[in-house]
Amino acid sequence: MEASWPEAPALRRPRILRQWWRDLTFLHWAVEPAAVAHFFPPGVRPDTFEGHTYVGLVPFRMTDTGSARGPAVPYFGSFLETNIRLYSVDTTGRRGVVFLSLDADRLAVVAAARTVFGLPYRWARMTHVVDGNHQAYTSTLRRVGATVEVQVGRPVGPGPLEDFLTARWGLHIHRAGRTWYLPNHHPAWSLHTADLLRFEDRGLFASVGLTDLNREPDHVLYSPGVPAEFGLPFRI
Repeated sequence: MEASWPEAPALRRPRILRQWWRDLTFLHWAVEPAAVAHFFPPGVRPDTFEGHTYVGLVPFRMTDTGSARGPAVPYFGSFLETNIRLYSVDTTGRRGVVFLSLDADRLAVVAAARTVFGLPYRWARMTHVVDGNHQAYTSTLRRVGATVEVQVGRPVGPGPLEDFLTARWGLHIHRAGRTWYLPNHHPAWSLHTADLLRFEDRGLFASVGLTDLNREPDHVLYSPGVPAEFGLPFRI
């Protein structure tokens, strides 16, 4: 029997936000859970796969951001983003991500996301260039940044590690002395293999407190993207 991607849990209403995530490249480094445990909010711990957890670096395009109903926000609803993320599980067994940083090239988006959701957005200069199956991204924040270039390959079916890294239906946030879960919903990912042509970390990992990732990533994937919706956050 052919394997299939897991389906997202039903999203509670009301739904507060929708957007498209496009042209994502997923770079992942396997690390010891104890090495990153101090980054997680109360009630949340590193999620593990075969004894390791992962640090993810994900550059992509965000488009068509808007409220659950109505048109997308012009100009400010589309931007480039590069995030550094960890993989989390809370005391109820709910899986998610913890963002160490979300760098974007729209200052208004950065200010709104920090104020409304308490997310660690930062304003950066960013580029994304596509040439056939070649995807190139740059991100520069003050004096630090990163460059990623990949050659997109064949489609890849669901496997245990791909499930672990991508079947994440929300994020854990620490805000106002509480730990919150912000749920999302999106269809199954379309994933592809990707050959890493270039990766240059110019202090981006160190800027969030990660100082020992001076090596090639252990896993690389690409996705053309998915539409996503968000529900109201709730305390865990």
